[in-house]
Amino acid sequence: MSSEDNTMKDRITIEGRDGAFGAYIARPKTLPAPAVVVLHEVFGVNADIRKTCDELAEQGFIAVAPDLFWRQEPGVDLSVTSEPDWQHGLRLYQAYDRDAGARDVKDTANVVAKLPECSGKVAVLGYCLGGLMTFLTAVRHGVDAGVVYHGGDTEKYLGEVDGLNAPLLMHLAEEDEFISKAAQTEIKTALAKKPNATVYSYPGQHHAFARHNGTHYNAAAAALANERTSKFLHQQLR
Repeated sequence: MSSEDNTMKDRITIEGRDGAFGAYIARPKTLPAPAVVVLHEVFGVNADIRKTCDELAEQGFIAVAPDLFWRQEPGVDLSVTSEPDWQHGLRLYQAYDRDAGARDVKDTANVVAKLPECSGKVAVLGYCLGGLMTFLTAVRHGVDAGVVYHGGDTEKYLGEVDGLNAPLLMHLAEEDEFISKAAQTEIKTALAKKPNATVYSYPGQHHAFARHNGTHYNAAAAALANERTSKFLHQQLR
């Protein structure tokens, strides 16, 4: 198989209500299977996100990572170790339309649920910006299950928490430089009222402690968070 064929094989197009956008897809060996929509950070669908999808596929899930920045700049694929790429990603993040983005995520979940190889159950899992978008999609549009890794700005949307009916798992790094201790307390307090929400704190950890090759990557904390995530997804998507 040529590399071009291979590239086509791991890409699908999502026909959303506002337009069409691309997504990376990783499929497990055994199909049909439940699916996980994986939402990227400010770096787009980069090597880290593709690897995350591949790992989820190894665990038995169809994993689909939509291009959230398609309205601004389709196909963004930035490096976490490049300062210009960081600045580029932050510019996209600051201009990003979160309301439209939540619709895109819901549209992605709807399309994925109807794929012939999907069992119909779809969770949404996101990191940083993607974590916030997981929360917003869950409270505004509904999802089968949600997993949030350090979703920055979540505290600004806690007034919408009544809309959360899906099981939600949230991972917070106690020393997160983008989510203050006060914000973390607000998030925990709001979610404590929801019986189907679970928040785990990771002492001593910084933002993106679970990111492959990240500056603050911590193997032990990442393994614990990912193990909890895997167990949660297997339970909720049966």
